[in-house]
Amino acid sequence: MGESSMKPMGSHPANRWRVDSTRADLSRAERRPVRAVALDAQPQSVMVDANRSALIVVDMQNDFCAKGGYLDYRGIDITPDRAPIAPLQRLVPVLRAQDVPVVWLNWGVRPDLLNIHPSLLHAHTQDGEGAGLGERIPGGAEILRKGSWGAQIVDELNPGERDIHVTKHRFSGFWDTELDSILRNMGLCTLFFAGVNADQCVMTTLEDASFLGYDVLMLRDCVGTTSPDYCMQATEYNVKLLYGFMTDSAALIKGLQA
Repeated sequence: MGESSMKPMGSHPANRWRVDSTRADLSRAERRPVRAVALDAQPQSVMVDANRSALIVVDMQNDFCAKGGYLDYRGIDITPDRAPIAPLQRLVPVLRAQDVPVVWLNWGVRPDLLNIHPSLLHAHTQDGEGAGLGERIPGGAEILRKGSWGAQIVDELNPGERDIHVTKHRFSGFWDTELDSILRNMGLCTLFFAGVNADQCVMTTLEDASFLGYDVLMLRDCVGTTSPDYCMQATEYNVKLLYGFMTDSAALIKGLQA
């Protein structure tokens, strides 16, 4: 039998064998060529491979970004968490057109909370008063419960059919989820980060990505936080000093379309 008779085996071209009844070709011959993209960034300009890059959008959910959600119920001004919506509305269609994967990484806890420790419950209601993680807001939805309104992506953003969805139940999206397996199976090594809160779930996921060997870039206009300004300043400082690079959506769009 010739090479043309061999059948592909694998869910993604970047990690695909070819097999027939007598042979298994493990060479992964379908790997894509480098698609170099130059970006203005800090602390240095960078060159990335668009064919091995993805956008990770963290927690752009009703509980953080919409009236009637968890933060609004707690009396927190959600305006900073809504700031990434407009730049993401411009960026995501460009990435899709350029075949750069978009991953929506969102909280979604079990109804029985059996994998949620007291420390996580304490983080969402430190005095134990009022609705906490997984509990129903008076007159509203359950906080970040998988399938609830609060855990849904805000209406202003439109996850496409080709986009990838990963549910998490910790601040870092890599802890006890399939995110790392998905990214490695797709042959991806460079991750652009967007979402909220920049100093919490975005930062912990970005840190773990760096520890796992991914190249990381934070899109400054596509992240927000309801924390004090000094938290964002520390996040920017540490991203540029320790973990990777800072750029923005305009630079990424310009680089992709050049």
